[in-house]
Amino acid sequence: MAFPKNFLWGGAIAAHQAEGAYREDGKGVSTCDVIHGGKRRIAEILDAKTIRENIENPRGYFPEHTAVDFYHHYKEDIALFAEMGFKTFRTSIAWARIFPNGDDAAPNEAGLAFYDALFNECLKYGIEPLVTLSHWEMSINLTKKYNGWDSRDLIPLFERYVKTVFARYKGKVKYWLTFNEINMTFHLPFLGAGILVDDPAKKETICYQSCHNQMVASALAVKACREIAPDAKIGSMVASMIAYPYSCRPEDTWEKIEMERKNYCLTDVQALGYYPAWLKNYFVQKNIKLNIGPDDEKILRENTVDFVSFSYYSTSVVSTDPAVTSIKGTGNLLGGMKNPYLKSSDWGWQIDPIGLRVALNFLYDRYRKPLFIVENGLGAKDTPAPDGSINDDYRIDYLREHIKAMKTAIEVDGVELWGYTTWGCIDIISASTGEMSKRYGFIYVDKDDDGNGTLERSRKKSFSWYRGVIASNGEKL
Repeated sequence: MAFPKNFLWGGAIAAHQAEGAYREDGKGVSTCDVIHGGKRRIAEILDAKTIRENIENPRGYFPEHTAVDFYHHYKEDIALFAEMGFKTFRTSIAWARIFPNGDDAAPNEAGLAFYDALFNECLKYGIEPLVTLSHWEMSINLTKKYNGWDSRDLIPLFERYVKTVFARYKGKVKYWLTFNEINMTFHLPFLGAGILVDDPAKKETICYQSCHNQMVASALAVKACREIAPDAKIGSMVASMIAYPYSCRPEDTWEKIEMERKNYCLTDVQALGYYPAWLKNYFVQKNIKLNIGPDDEKILRENTVDFVSFSYYSTSVVSTDPAVTSIKGTGNLLGGMKNPYLKSSDWGWQIDPIGLRVALNFLYDRYRKPLFIVENGLGAKDTPAPDGSINDDYRIDYLREHIKAMKTAIEVDGVELWGYTTWGCIDIISASTGEMSKRYGFIYVDKDDDGNGTLERSRKKSFSWYRGVIASNGEKL
């Protein structure tokens, strides 16, 4: 068998896209709670002016306020995950459930109790929780008071938060991730780091400062985890963005190198413990001056992650030739050039299973640390048949080909891969569009883009297919 006996098969969600109950049991208003008013694409609404309007005078429908009400349905949902045979379930802790304002004097016991119950429910079925400490969510107070991760003041606040949850869930959670897709701060600063950029000329410096602060906080979380829960493993998480050069022009290959090294420079620091030389030179050339504490370099060097996790959905194509760079793809967050050799999803993400093998090899060669695929899946418009069944063969085809690529990377290339959690194992709110109609799950949730529906759960065809995959440890596809 290609997959190890202890391979962790499962699925993934994020608290803010699933839980709902956004003010229940003392939870504070978080950054993600003020994004999607008006149901517009996230890239169109994350300017500082719009976000401030949403904070001060929220209007319209904010789907993450209710999401799919996982907060009240988690027992039912975890039972369905267990029916599929999940070995692990990735979710996140909503920081604003634990510290409603981010800088509260004491944690919110009701929030801590909820995750106790959630993790207990997972363990009841033998499902290992895989928990992200910060998945694009923090108290909006931290944006208003500190401008999010632009301020070093968030470092001790985050450290206190992680020490609180490590102590509380020691023995229950064996796998942790620090920051979800940390590199997305460059592209979507408010979503990734809770920062508002008013002056575009200062954006790059602000983003790098925010990323530096997050990386120091991440390293301190690694340190705290090893002190408080030494049997646990803690990893980083990056949005994989493998690029192909459009042509064999040397300039196109260099463009690919520049794109990829900027994309992975933060993971370089988290996994290797230091800034790459090219980035230090870049800071000098661009006059980017960061506020770096006297102990930061030591903290980063001594507290590297145990493993590297990543999301993988698609690849991109790059070129420096103006005649071809206008051929754009239509993916939600990052367009890139359209690859004529690939098919696309309903939302413009180009489907590239071989690219997953490329990503696995790229990351394993770069870091020589165990890998974990914590997001991969197909967003599609699932339409129930008159009898209520959902024949999502397109999703099965997508996942089958990507699992084959994983298998080859392990069996042929020797990549050490710990596990695989498909994104949106149950239908949830899309982070990129605020829609319900962009569905990823094996489990259909009766809710539409306007918030209407019964929230009834039902099994798609892919549900039984994935159950067979897990039961056979990836041999039955």
